[in-house]
Amino acid sequence: MPDREHLRGLRTEAQNPASAELDTISALEIARIVNAEDAKVADAVARALPQIAQAIDAVAEAISNGGRLIYVGAGTSGRIAALDAAECPPTFNTDPQTVQFVIAGGVEALSRDVEADEDSAESGRHDLARRKPGAQDVVAGIAASGRTPYTVAALEYARSQGAKTIAIACNPGTPLARAADIGIIVDVGPEVLTGSTRMKAGTAQKMVCNMITTGAMARAGYIYGNLMVNVEAKNRKLLARAVGILETAAAVDHERAAAALQEAGNSVPVALIMLKAGVGKADAQRHLELAGGNVRHAIESAQPLSARRSSRKT
Repeated sequence: MPDREHLRGLRTEAQNPASAELDTISALEIARIVNAEDAKVADAVARALPQIAQAIDAVAEAISNGGRLIYVGAGTSGRIAALDAAECPPTFNTDPQTVQFVIAGGVEALSRDVEADEDSAESGRHDLARRKPGAQDVVAGIAASGRTPYTVAALEYARSQGAKTIAIACNPGTPLARAADIGIIVDVGPEVLTGSTRMKAGTAQKMVCNMITTGAMARAGYIYGNLMVNVEAKNRKLLARAVGILETAAAVDHERAAAALQEAGNSVPVALIMLKAGVGKADAQRHLELAGGNVRHAIESAQPLSARRSSRKT
């Protein structure tokens, strides 16, 4: 049976007085209340920025050294983790193995209710053990309550294997935070719909995941400035975006950007190195490989020494 007293003590399970009459008010009033509560989420996330920064650095180091970020969660938290992991390959052109997710109940849980599986600590350990986490990896456990047995056990197992561990929770002083090297606690308070942590808690978790992966990829050099230089030009929209990125980053016109992209085999990083350093495709690819995928470092190493000195002065 659920530990009712422990649930009562969680802020995410408390009743929100602002929405106490939610079923008796107009649609506009409902929207205003939800919007007002959602506006509190960013401030709650802001209070956890130092810990989020630690997580960014840990993930960047792991990725730069061939390691992985493995999210683990159950229910809404697991689905948010899965969404962030799924978005990394198209955004940063990372290998799908670089950012992974483990969810209680398996992939079936992405589209249907299998929440009972979150009570199994044994399943949490077993499912994560299949990914063979090690010292080169980071494992991030996500649970609004901070006490989901599946997620806590998975994080404890990861730590026992030498992996760096991160907790993302919405209640302070929880087992998940105690199981982690880095505890990110986003105290969003009671939900508009009591206990429905798909709302403010879910929004906060998505914001934190966005920060961690985007920040880590920036630190690892998978972007250039604030441009998605690793975007894959797989359709018309993305092709146009790729050309636009090259126009901006290399300060060239549309025709030159499009020609460079075609010559580079639709690889935006290779095309950018070619344009910025004045080298051919083979040299650009070589410098990118030597730089471990870090686009800025590849450009700098490919440029003549005189150009490098000049760029450092500006």
